[in-house]
Amino acid sequence: MADYPRVERFESATVILPVMNETVSLEETVKIVLRDARDHVKELLIVVCSRTTAESMAVVDRLQKESGSLVVVHHQTLPFLGGALREGFALARGSHVIIMSSDLETDPNDVARLIAEARKDPSAVVGTSRWIRGGEFHGYSPVKLLCNWVFQHVFSLLYWTRLTDMTYGYRIFPTRLVKAIRWEELRHPFNLETVVKPLRLGVPVSEIATVWRCRVEGESQNPFFRNLAYFWIGLKTRFASKRSILQTDVADNR
Repeated sequence: MADYPRVERFESATVILPVMNETVSLEETVKIVLRDARDHVKELLIVVCSRTTAESMAVVDRLQKESGSLVVVHHQTLPFLGGALREGFALARGSHVIIMSSDLETDPNDVARLIAEARKDPSAVVGTSRWIRGGEFHGYSPVKLLCNWVFQHVFSLLYWTRLTDMTYGYRIFPTRLVKAIRWEELRHPFNLETVVKPLRLGVPVSEIATVWRCRVEGESQNPFFRNLAYFWIGLKTRFASKRSILQTDVADNR
């Protein structure tokens, strides 16, 4: 028996969009996603918090009025980015769920490509990579670029995988899978957790190329030196038992 829930087919996607201080970029993200993939999107789950600016909330309210039930707004209770995504996983109603940002650092033009890949292998996780052929960085400092390259190679060796961008939080997952996993991280290292835990369970994980561009509005909520925290969840998960990665009720039924 597989160590993870399998999904037979792609039916629809829940797109999770955490919002803090994005306005124009949020509108552009939603516009492109609906232009390219509206027929395949179950819901746009916009996650806001107490720190979401009034300007951003005005855009969220307008998007909800324009799109009706397609846009669902959730006020998170767990803190930080990881908390927003974890609550989004729990609420997702599509057969698959996409995590991305609302600041255009994740290219919304790739949503349709991620869905196409999910159709080919509905039980797999598909991520995006800035390192493979066709991928690019725009606006990354040389120091951050070097550190990112080193980190990716260290953890690809540790997990015996050919993945090249394990920290980039732009992926599509089967919803049954993310609801079955016991998540831990609350901050940005959650992006790494969402790939290493499926890998540890034996879930197929692949990548498509993407282009990263530095956000043009608002401020990043992930200071550079906080990235050291990625090592803990990566190392911890590598040597964790598969049973400990799954929710208790799921593990007991295996």
